[in-house]
Amino acid sequence: MLRLFYASGTSAMAPHILLQDAGLDFETEKVNLDRKTWRGGDYNQINPKSYVPALQISQSNYLTECAVILEYIAVKAMGDYRSPYGSPDYWQERIWLNYIATELHKNFISPFRSGNWLPNTADSKKLVWQRVAPRLQYVEDRLKGPWLMGDRFSMADPYLFVMTNWMRRLEFPFDHLPKLRTFDEQMRQRASVKEILRVEGKPHSVTDG
Repeated sequence: MLRLFYASGTSAMAPHILLQDAGLDFETEKVNLDRKTWRGGDYNQINPKSYVPALQISQSNYLTECAVILEYIAVKAMGDYRSPYGSPDYWQERIWLNYIATELHKNFISPFRSGNWLPNTADSKKLVWQRVAPRLQYVEDRLKGPWLMGDRFSMADPYLFVMTNWMRRLEFPFDHLPKLRTFDEQMRQRASVKEILRVEGKPHSVTDG
């Protein structure tokens, strides 16, 4: 059985959603990122990088990095989450996964923060918005709709949803991003997303102080 190590509201929500959406058999382990612990002890023994997600795929084998884990799940699911190898859509999905990981995900994480969390001061939120706004606009201008790959829900969509969910948590505006707002709303209507939002519950605080 697959085992996902996660913390509420983090990028681990993306594989959590995809596992649920695909109907795969999996279990979860919640990680305390402040203490780097889980119910089994030291989380650094699971992932020396000290962050989530991590996916246990066998007794001694763990995958890390959100984009890699999403593709692994898509392969295991044997569905439409992943395009045929070598096809134009196959490469486009990887472009999106890498863009989200390097241009959006990393720029949402402010260097001026406490712990492995989103910005939690007014100044850090302003800095993050300056970084992510043009990158979100890039996605907006190229979002086919209703999903990143057009009519087909793919492994990249849960990762993008993490980004729009962080926008809402940080109260960043969707005023000039109507397609991303619609995308976010459609994701929230998906049964798997509703379930994972319920299961994960309230995320770590991102307020001042």
